[in-house]
Amino acid sequence: MEFPDHLRYSREHEWLSLDGSRARVGITDYAQDALGDVVFVQLPEVGAAVAAAVSCAEVESTKSVSDIYAPVGGTIVEVNESLNDAPEQLNQDPYGAGWIFVLEVADPSEADALLDAAAYRQLVEEQ
Repeated sequence: MEFPDHLRYSREHEWLSLDGSRARVGITDYAQDALGDVVFVQLPEVGAAVAAAVSCAEVESTKSVSDIYAPVGGTIVEVNESLNDAPEQLNQDPYGAGWIFVLEVADPSEADALLDAAAYRQLVEEQ
């Protein structure tokens, strides 16, 4: 199970990579493993305003349907359209090709409330 040190993590198992005022978001290796084979991703709408900890996308797997939450608030500026044809990228490369959306972050300091890799690893080990 991977927990890249440069990312921040939510308790709902999303990761966030902040670059200035933009943040790329996806689900963690732990989340994709728990979901099983991903068969469909409902991407958020570009231009949609989202609030931290509010559902903005959905992932359907062979086991269940799970909400994807925005780790921080902002506006969706990009979505990973390739997931429409290849949702399995979430399983194969959750921290790379399997990213879900990019936010223009309203308040970058919100990311400070997210978990670092060590804290996220501890959270996962306790579950």
